[in-house]
Amino acid sequence: MAITLTEKAANEVKKIMQDQNLSENTVLRVGVVGGGCSGFSYSLRFAEDMNAETDTQYDWHGVKLVVDKKSALYLDGTTVDFHDGIDRRGFTFDNPNAVKSCGCGSSFQA
Repeated sequence: MAITLTEKAANEVKKIMQDQNLSENTVLRVGVVGGGCSGFSYSLRFAEDMNAETDTQYDWHGVKLVVDKKSALYLDGTTVDFHDGIDRRGFTFDNPNAVKSCGCGSSFQA
């Protein structure tokens, strides 16, 4: 399995990259960090670093997505989407490994 980036999320990432005038070497780094009210928090940032020994790279709808091997254990099968509605706007994570999530959806327990 892998981490999936939906087409809607990929389009938003490309828009942000263009707005911020980021280089074509820029990747979207997805990861997990300790913290948050449920134990782990999702990390989503732009980077230009990629280590073939410790990272896995995917290409989704023209966006290079990179995840480190440690985070991949917690994110396997996760879908990153983008929600743009009246009630909320932002990236969302549908993680099948999460046994508990906080109310805001930014942290989880595995």
